[in-house]
Amino acid sequence: MTDNHQTLALLLFSAFVAVTLGITTWVSRNRQGSVEEFYAGGRLFTPVENGFAIAGDYMSAASFLGISGLIALHGYDGMLYSVGFLVGWLVVLFLVAELVRNCGRFTLADVVAARMRERPVRIAAGTSSVTVSVLYLVAQMVGAGSLVALLLGGTGEAAQAWTVVGVGALMVIYVSLGGMRATTWIQIVKAVLLLSGTVALTVLVLVRFRGDFDQLLLTAAERSGHGESFLAPGLKYGGDWTARFDFISLGLALVLGTAGLPHILSRFYTVPTARAARRSVVWAIGLIGGFYLMTIVLGFGAAAIVGPDAVRGSNAAGNTAVPLLALDLGGGADSTGGTVLFAIVAAVAFATILAVVAGITLASSASVAHDLYASLRRRHAKPRSEVAVARAAAGGIGVVAIVLGLLARDLNVAFLVGLAFAVAASANLPVLLYSLFWRGFTTRGAVWAVYGGLIPAVVLVVLSPVVSGSPESLFPGVDFQYFPLQNPGLVSIPLGFVAGWLGTVTSAEEPDDAKHAETEVRSLTGAGAV
Repeated sequence: MTDNHQTLALLLFSAFVAVTLGITTWVSRNRQGSVEEFYAGGRLFTPVENGFAIAGDYMSAASFLGISGLIALHGYDGMLYSVGFLVGWLVVLFLVAELVRNCGRFTLADVVAARMRERPVRIAAGTSSVTVSVLYLVAQMVGAGSLVALLLGGTGEAAQAWTVVGVGALMVIYVSLGGMRATTWIQIVKAVLLLSGTVALTVLVLVRFRGDFDQLLLTAAERSGHGESFLAPGLKYGGDWTARFDFISLGLALVLGTAGLPHILSRFYTVPTARAARRSVVWAIGLIGGFYLMTIVLGFGAAAIVGPDAVRGSNAAGNTAVPLLALDLGGGADSTGGTVLFAIVAAVAFATILAVVAGITLASSASVAHDLYASLRRRHAKPRSEVAVARAAAGGIGVVAIVLGLLARDLNVAFLVGLAFAVAASANLPVLLYSLFWRGFTTRGAVWAVYGGLIPAVVLVVLSPVVSGSPESLFPGVDFQYFPLQNPGLVSIPLGFVAGWLGTVTSAEEPDDAKHAETEVRSLTGAGAV
């Protein structure tokens, strides 16, 4: 990119960072430092505010950069991510949102522990939540590295590495100083910026084709080199049975994984009532649905205007399709319009990454402090010490995410998020649904459900083509690929449910009917909810 691109984009980056740091500083001076304030923002947000924050939390680098890139490279098959990410919210709306808000306090483990022995359940759920969060963070780090590499003209790996380190440092600052209140306002600002930028780009793409969406699709198919097959299923996930099973596996993970994401579940505790939680989800679905419809236009627009070869030449995984599209829509690399539009889109994408990593880091640090630390040292853990542990945990999680982000920098960010969704659907969703709806569920069943989904999901990812055995792997020079699918959801999600059932039916523990009745009444009516 030219010096103008770099200067303007860096100025916009700096402006967003300055604003968000200002929000964090202001919040840190005006909060009381309580556990409820740090984890849930005092439960003072309105449904509209929380709906925008949920949308900001969910519309990540995977959505803005990754999905559009996959559609630009693979056409129809890339749209699976848009559909899956959106449909998953129906599970959240109808099965999870209100019940989780009524039953829990800050984390997923609160819901499960309401009727189980706390210590083993909290350790299992906390471990799973941290694992999912770290996988999700890695995707955001990869998106940040790809974006800045494009901005700086792909000059070496050092720029990407320092970008990942910088994002990690900022996310630790946001969480440590501002807690949930600062994170929520950062999400709201980012959601408004992202939706505004996406609307502007979508309008420009449609104007380029005079509002003729059919012509847009035909041009994309022609430039793709695949012809009509670009607009039909099977380009990426067709052919042999392995690819078809991968398609099913990914679809299951995307639809079921949303309800198990720790940073999404934690957002339901920032509103005062269960009704407000449901209204928040309705707002979020509207915002997220509109956004994903626009990513389809942007993906096919990038294929038609920029071309898959140019997208792949900039970034093999397609993560830079939208910035390249903005550059072309503005008039090209040497034009003022192209410079301005590219810089704005790059800044919005960077803002997206910073906001999402703040939300994920907060959720994972809450799991470490509220579930793992507090359960291991419950007699000695005081509220203030728990908040201090959460702040320290944010730093540790940041370091782990940075290291893994550097290793995975050549993978598509939407694909990486698909792995996080698979782990969430395998480990968190079974224990959550069983706890809410199965009267006979026991502590052993809860622990087995978590580990029975978590361990197979992680092991299968390690043994899959994602890690070794192919040129696109994390470690292309070695081969310990024994599992053919890239996404483990088809195997690991059923295993999580089966393990939970098996642990329950083999347990000598008698289910506590009184606690189940209390939890059922609380979940459905809100009586006794925090």
